[in-house]
Amino acid sequence: MSIAAQSLAFAEEALTADDVKAAAAAEGAGFAYGLAAIGPGIGIGYLVGQAVQAMARQPEAASDVQTTMFLGVAFTEALALIGFVVFILLKFA
Repeated sequence: MSIAAQSLAFAEEALTADDVKAAAAAEGAGFAYGLAAIGPGIGIGYLVGQAVQAMARQPEAASDVQTTMFLGVAFTEALALIGFVVFILLKFA
């Protein structure tokens, strides 16, 4: 079977309602995870920037600021992981 005949046979197959639903779920899940990743990305950037500024202003407090910064980054990153779980649930449920 030639490539043209194969593509014609493929084009004749109509999408079923399940195919359309699966495609819409994948699109919606990807969009949801993209939105879920924006907030933590902005939050972590702001947090690290402010921590660097604090360490530059008071170098003697750098270890305390760094510890607090890493805790904040961990909690903020948890939001992105929650978004990823929602993505998986929307994709496969």
